Amino acid sequence: MANRKSKAVRGAVVHQRSIPWMLISGVTVVVVFAAVIFGYAYSRWSGQETIRQAQAEAEKATEAFKPSPQNPDPSKTIPGVTVVDYPGQIHVRPDQRVAYDHAPSFGGPHDGIWADCTGVVYPEAVRTENMVHSLEHGAVWIAYNPDRVDEPGLERLKARVDGKPYSMMSPFPGLDSAISLQSWGHQLKVDKADDQRIDQFITALRLNNNGVYPEIGGSCQAYPGAFDTNNPPKFDPTPPGPDAIPMDGRGASAATGEMGQ
Repeated sequence: MANRKSKAVRGAVVHQRSIPWMLISGVTVVVVFAAVIFGYAYSRWSGQETIRQAQAEAEKATEAFKPSPQNPDPSKTIPGVTVVDYPGQIHVRPDQRVAYDHAPSFGGPHDGIWADCTGVVYPEAVRTENMVHSLEHGAVWIAYNPDRVDEPGLERLKARVDGKPYSMMSPFPGLDSAISLQSWGHQLKVDKADDQRIDQFITALRLNNNGVYPEIGGSCQAYPGAFDTNNPPKFDPTPPGPDAIPMDGRGASAATGEMGQ
């Protein structure tokens, strides 16, 4: 009897099927790899879909802010916009400063040479007197406080400017808000880069040819030999001295009129 049990046990051992660990491992690797690829593809698609939805929402939100002869300045309906009537074409020399009434400034006396505003994202702060001249030509300037805008917010701002004609962007140390938008005679300060008023402001005022800025047709290309886009005049954070040009332009050394035209 014991002999028969021993044979049965040996038979069971002989006929037991081995577990295909190599095959299982291979299949597991393939499944995990496929999951990773699918997850990556889905995240890319989801991210692109989110961007498309955001762009569609932005376009819808800004449709009412497109200027027209019947509604020449739609920015006046944007909450928080400051509007000041500044005379144009009051120029100062490169060695002169202006005692601006706002920071950042959005109008008043300015350098005779404009800053390059062909969709330039300046990595460092640029001299205000040059930036203001670009506003006179119909540009929108996005200034930001580098201590209050994070990297994702910075990327959102760059996307609105980079390569866009009559646009420029630069840091503005000491800015009293996270972000400030300027066009000639107009300013809007906001706290977040996803604020829909940013797109409304740009839509309403960038190249608005309905008499909103003084020099319709003014160039945004850097004036050859006078403004170096890669090494622009530096921003001066110190308060203007007693010899600074006041907002009414008294003492401006450069005659009125457009330099380079």
